[in-house]
Amino acid sequence: MCKQALISHVSARNATVFSGMCAVYALALLVGAVLPLAFAPLGWYWLAVLSPAVLFLLAARLPKRQALWASYFFGLGYFGVGVSWVFISISRYGSGPVTAMLVTVGFVALLALFPWSAVFLVRTLCPRMGGFALWLGLPAAWVLSEWARLWFLTGFPWLFLGYSQIGTPLAAIAPVFGVLGVSFVVAVMAGALAWTALRFSLRRLAIASGALVALLIGARLLDREWTEPVAKPLSIALVQGNVEQDRKWKPEALAFTLRRYRALTQPYAGTDLIVWPETAVPAWFDQASEYLDRLQTRLGARGSTLILGIPVRTDQGQAYNAAVSLARPRRFYYKRHLVPFGEYVPLRGLVGPWLNILGAPLKDFSAGQQPRLLYASGVPIGALICFDVAFGAEVADLLPAAQLLVNLSNDAWFGDSLGPHQHLQIAQMRAIETGRPLLRSTNTGLTAVIDHNGQLLARAPQFEPTVLPAEVTPRTGSTPYVRWRDKPVLAFIGIALSVLVGVGRKGKRNSSR
Repeated sequence: MCKQALISHVSARNATVFSGMCAVYALALLVGAVLPLAFAPLGWYWLAVLSPAVLFLLAARLPKRQALWASYFFGLGYFGVGVSWVFISISRYGSGPVTAMLVTVGFVALLALFPWSAVFLVRTLCPRMGGFALWLGLPAAWVLSEWARLWFLTGFPWLFLGYSQIGTPLAAIAPVFGVLGVSFVVAVMAGALAWTALRFSLRRLAIASGALVALLIGARLLDREWTEPVAKPLSIALVQGNVEQDRKWKPEALAFTLRRYRALTQPYAGTDLIVWPETAVPAWFDQASEYLDRLQTRLGARGSTLILGIPVRTDQGQAYNAAVSLARPRRFYYKRHLVPFGEYVPLRGLVGPWLNILGAPLKDFSAGQQPRLLYASGVPIGALICFDVAFGAEVADLLPAAQLLVNLSNDAWFGDSLGPHQHLQIAQMRAIETGRPLLRSTNTGLTAVIDHNGQLLARAPQFEPTVLPAEVTPRTGSTPYVRWRDKPVLAFIGIALSVLVGVGRKGKRNSSR
């Protein structure tokens, strides 16, 4: 009888523990799922502090194994909502919803390892989660995981915490330390909040509040004009063709596409710079040369320069996703950061045929190797094609020579989802980091004019054929970020993690006494 009672008691306790941990993991999943709301289009920027703060608190309070599971569930929620638009591109333009669901789930499961890796690193280096681990250890590890996403498997630098702070005082950090620097400050604020909640007291609240004020004052001191206007303003026209993605590349639709872009453009002849989106002309450059020659003759006679997106092939058999300035002499920029499985298939000879179900290209593009400048009215222009704009250090390669940035993109792949809004927000951050105006011309939206402070001066409505006219003033000079790139942030991460190792060793010695 006693034995049965003991078994029942143990079973009840295990069930309670299990249900309690399920509740913790559900909380982590939910907290991660709300973090994308900090980014565009909602822009609830304060969630970028609150959501990681809950994760950091769980990482500090739970045993290591449970903390790692909680961080993984956090990542599933974070990326499951944040990059849900991946499903749309594969479902509509690949092989249907079943394949899209499998690929998206696998992609999210992989990305969820990044928050997990941050918690794993800190809990391994410093098992006793004290104040330093929360204030600097976890923030440093989090930003290290963001940096790793810049290059791991060719890179997916989406949803960095810093992007959520455009339009807040913390954005002033970006021209000096880049988006990773902003992420670091946001993560430190999250760590301070978690430290305060871990053992709440008025003293801890006062310390955390003082640190917040110091950070805001520091950001305010960095808020200055790092670049200066040069030359006269340029009149510009950004053309948004709004050609449906599933129709765009059909041969029978080519004539329609060319007529639409010509009709949208002709009223703006005489404008200094006219920009068409990525692959606006869905044909090889040599195939469309006659059409482009006639168009440039008309525009050139009125003093206009047209920059457009078009694929280019060489005599050696290479293919490039290109931006072309039609003014004589013609100049070409080749996209440098290609999208895996979208523009090329890794290990095509081995696995290529099996990846056609993802909507992968039948022929690989080659990546451009050099940051080539284009020109309009004598102004040097840094061209960025779609995914290029997500890599701040590579954008900085165009500086300080470029006085204006132009981003040609096609977000029609992602429909009416979070993706195009997040992409526009990323472009805004590049404008802040470089101190340059940025013009964004897209197929279906979001076409926009961004000033050198990352503010939207004008934006075209989505899913409408339209032209967005404006004036922009080119700028010259270099921000500290253009000169330093991510080196200062990486150095600080190294210092913080090195100190964390010392703190962890000291904690182990004290616990062994």
